[in-house]
This record gives sequence, C-alpha cells and structure tokens, in this order.
Amino acid sequence: MRIDVVSIFPSYFDGLTLSLLGKAQSAGILDLRVRDLRDWTFDRHRTVDDTPYGGGAGMVMKPEPWGLALDELAETGDSAGARPTIVFPSPAGEVFTQATARELATREHLVFGCGRYEGIDERVFEYAATLGEVRLISLGDYVLNGGEVAVMAMVEAIGRLIPGVVGNPESLIEESHEDGLLEYPSYTKPALWREREVPPVLLSGNHGAIASWRREQQLERTRTRRPDLLPE
Repeated sequence: MRIDVVSIFPSYFDGLTLSLLGKAQSAGILDLRVRDLRDWTFDRHRTVDDTPYGGGAGMVMKPEPWGLALDELAETGDSAGARPTIVFPSPAGEVFTQATARELATREHLVFGCGRYEGIDERVFEYAATLGEVRLISLGDYVLNGGEVAVMAMVEAIGRLIPGVVGNPESLIEESHEDGLLEYPSYTKPALWREREVPPVLLSGNHGAIASWRREQQLERTRTRRPDLLPE
C-alpha cells in the first residue's frame, strides 16, 4: 500500500518509522511518504494561509498549495492509474471506526491531508473529488489543533490491518471492536501479583471453558463500558 501524508509539520510523523509500521516500511509492505505542504508554495514566506472571506477569527489554509500537492500525489501515487482515496481529518466528518480502518486498509493508495488553523478552503475538497474518492473523517466529537494527531491514529489503525504488518494475524481477530464487542482482559505471569490472582479458569487448561469465560467477559465489559455497541 502507498500512503502519502501532507502536513506543514512533517516531523510530527517521525513516530511512524518505529515498531511494526517501521518494520513494514523496511520490508516493502508499506510505502509511507510524508510531505511538507510548503513545498508547493512559491513566495519567500512559504505562505499556506490567509484571512477568511466574510470575516471571522483565525486563518484559513489557501487552496493553491493543496491543489498542487494533490495534483502531484494523485498522478504519481499509482502507476496503474488507480484513483487514490483522499482523507481529510475533520470534526465535521464521519466518525472513524474499526470498520472504517478495515475498509481503508483495502485501498492501494491513500492520501491524507492535515488541516490547520480554521481549516482548509472548502473548494479543495470539491477539487479533490475530481482526482479520487474524498473522505472527511473525525476521530470523535472534539476539536484538535490540527489534523496530524488524527492522521497518526488512522495510519496506525489502518496500517496494522495490511497483510504482513502484524506478525500473528490471529491476534487481530480477538481485538476490541473486531466482532462488535470490547476485548476480554489479559493476564500473564506471575499467577499471583500483589495479592491479586489470575482467574483460575485461565490456569485450568480447559480451552472450552476459557473460550466461554472470555466471551462472557467481552459481553460484560461491553455492557458496562460501551452499551451502545450492543444490539437493542
């Protein structure tokens, strides 16, 4: 998979060179490229923002640097000519879920655009739709200073679903949200730690009983913490 990220703070994404995603890049499973939006500016101040039409507080990101960036990345992203999926983090977008991550993990080419200030000129989204599929996606009902944190989270969630990134693919099946429920609690050695015992069923060797216990724990956790995930 090819992933392009455009930001005015490209060093924000240095963490994506670590751990599993870093190994995936070294192995050629993931082609991740981070670009500075200011590379597509031509004035001496490398300006990417201006005052909003109609007045109001803050600044708005100018359309032309984004247009040039998208032109280049949409053209060079895939030699077969497939249109990219272009994702902009936005508090006005659809909510990002595990299902969204699974869907985007099937794409050949993703482009992420990180907005800042009061946002990006609306015409950029309209123009981007002529180059590929556009998705405005929110991490939740809150506002961040910019799109970088959201893109980091999405790339991490999507990247680990790409075949070959996680060493044991079975570990992906039992995670929270994969079957609509939260994950069961996990334990390791020692069996007794600070007067707290591991549930005896996990030491029993009875795999059927363990599976039943884990399922019960999933249901109980989901009922207690996220009842909205359960069918009515």
